[in-house]
Amino acid sequence: MLDACKRGLPQERESALRGATFRPILLGVAHDHHHSDKASVRVGIITVSDTRSEADDTSGQRIRDALVDSGHEIAFYRIVKDEPDQIAGLIAAPPSPVQVVITNGGTGLAPRDTTFEAVSGLIEREMPGFGEIFRTLSYEQIGAAAMLSRATAGIAGNSVVFCLPGSTKAVDLAMSKLIVPQLRHLVGLVEG
Repeated sequence: MLDACKRGLPQERESALRGATFRPILLGVAHDHHHSDKASVRVGIITVSDTRSEADDTSGQRIRDALVDSGHEIAFYRIVKDEPDQIAGLIAAPPSPVQVVITNGGTGLAPRDTTFEAVSGLIEREMPGFGEIFRTLSYEQIGAAAMLSRATAGIAGNSVVFCLPGSTKAVDLAMSKLIVPQLRHLVGLVEG
């Protein structure tokens, strides 16, 4: 191997290679970039709705079930009116420490859909890929209506924030295809 490596090298570089140990470099082999992944994540759930209660909040329940089934901890669950101050206040000052906040509801274009406005003012680092991929996956299910969603995600303070539509099918899609598979890794990256 040394002969193959030193062919064509200047004399001083050739002598530097004598006694060297060579390890093959495997291109395309993933390194362990998941070393900081979290075993469990503390999550707050916020349902944004003027009409839902705990009894009929199927989307909030689906978020909770997906997280608990994946070994994560629910730090809090709240239903708030579609009022930007209430939404932003709960994300900026959660009732208990969280690493992630997931909202559902208020991401459409109706006059009372204000989650996007409330959260976008808090986000310091946006994750545009989340909304882009979510709408692409939604398009496969519901067609052009997917463009009406303002689902978004980003980092606000020390927390990752995801804003999902209120539709139970949309929540299932986001949780199963995007959030749950990446949550441990995402929080590990954000926390360093």
